[in-house]
Amino acid sequence: PKTDIVFLKVHKSASSTVMNILFRFGETHNLTFAFPQGGGFQLYYPYHFLARFVQGFSPQSPQRFNILCHHMRFLQPEVQKVVPSSAVYFSILRNPVQLMESSFVYYRGASAFSRVRSLEEFLRQPLRYYNPASGDRHYARNLMTFDFGFNPDGDVSPARVQLMLKAIEASFDFLLISEYFDESMVLLKEMLCWDLDSVVSFPLNSRDSSTKSPLPDSVVEKLKAWNRLDWEIYTHFNRTFWGRIERDIGRERLRREVRALRRRRAELAGLCLQGRGSVAPKDIKDSSLRPLQHGGARILGYNLKQGLAEELERTCRRLVTPELQYSSLLYKKQFPPAPS
Repeated sequence: PKTDIVFLKVHKSASSTVMNILFRFGETHNLTFAFPQGGGFQLYYPYHFLARFVQGFSPQSPQRFNILCHHMRFLQPEVQKVVPSSAVYFSILRNPVQLMESSFVYYRGASAFSRVRSLEEFLRQPLRYYNPASGDRHYARNLMTFDFGFNPDGDVSPARVQLMLKAIEASFDFLLISEYFDESMVLLKEMLCWDLDSVVSFPLNSRDSSTKSPLPDSVVEKLKAWNRLDWEIYTHFNRTFWGRIERDIGRERLRREVRALRRRRAELAGLCLQGRGSVAPKDIKDSSLRPLQHGGARILGYNLKQGLAEELERTCRRLVTPELQYSSLLYKKQFPPAPS
C-alpha cells in the first residue's frame, strides 16, 4: 500500500469525505501528517503553500511527512520540501456549476456575494459585485483553478488553457470526480493499492437538500462562462478519468467493485448509525460529532448507535468524526502537549 500522499483538497468537492479516508488510513498505519502550524485547519489559505506553514518543518532537518491533505493553494516546489519524493499526488474535482452554487450558499459572507440576494442576481452583472483585487475573490470565480495555484481571472485562450491543463497533469498522478464518487474510490483504491475498508466512507460536510435549488438553464450557461477555467479543467479531467478507468480497471470490474463498496457502506451504516443516515445539526446528540456550520448551509452529521462493542465503536466513530475534530485529535497525537 502507498503511504506517501499529497491530496489537494479542493473546496466544496466532497473533499472532506476524502480527507476522512486519509485521516483514518494515516491513523491506522501510524503515519505522519503535514499539519498547519499550531494545529490550525488550513495551510495559510488563500496564500500559496509554503513549507514553513507546516508544523515541525525545518529547512535544516530533512524530516518528511507521509500525508499532506489540509486546505492549501498548491505550489509544488514548496510541497516537495515536506513530503517524500515517492509521494502520490491526487485531487478531486466537481462540476463548476454545482461547485459555485454550493460556494454561494457556503460563503455568503464573501465580498462578491454579500450584496446580492441570489446567484442569478450576481450572474446578471458579476463585475458589479466581483472585485479581482479583493482577498476573498476566489470563492466567487474559478475556485478550482485558484486552489490548483493559478489565476482565477486568467486568460481563457486555448493556448493558456492547454498550458494550465499540462501543468496539472505534470504535477498530479490522477484526479477524481466527485459526481462519480464511488467510481473514484475504486480508482483511488487501485492507484494506492489499498483494501476496500480503507476507502469506504459516509458523506461528510454535506448540506441539507432544503438549501439546494435547481438552476435554470440560462443560469447554468452563465455559470460555465463565468467559471470558464474551472469548466475547462473539469471537462478535460472528466474525460481522462474514464480513460484511466478503462485502462486500469475495465468497466466490468468497476461495476463489481462499486457494488462491493456500496454493500460495505450499507453494512457499516446498519452497524454504526441510528436511523442509517445523516441528520440535521440540531438532531446530533453527541456534540463532539457536530460539524462546523457555515454560511447559509445546514451541514448534516450522524448519530452512532448506543452500546457498540469497543472496537466497532471506534471504527464507527472515526467514520463520522467531522474534519475539524478529527484533525485536532490527530494533531494532539502527533504533537503531544508538554506536560504542565
